[in-house]
Amino acid sequence: MPLKVVGMKEIEQIFTVIDRIGVHREAVVIPLKPASPGSVKRLANGKFEIVVDADVPLDEWLPELERRLLELGGGTPA
Repeated sequence: MPLKVVGMKEIEQIFTVIDRIGVHREAVVIPLKPASPGSVKRLANGKFEIVVDADVPLDEWLPELERRLLELGGGTPA
């Protein structure tokens, strides 16, 4: 079933990833509306926008999130 809203449960799972690789929580923007496909990009202000994938289960998408953040220069590999 597609994800309709990004809630605290999903945000906490994202925080677990960003905390582990050293990205500050204030350096991310997480819209509450997921999309398909999900995306990770660096905004003009230097923050990372994390749009959760609506169709891929979050547990399966989190490794992609980590990979993209590291590619974009966020944090260091754990």
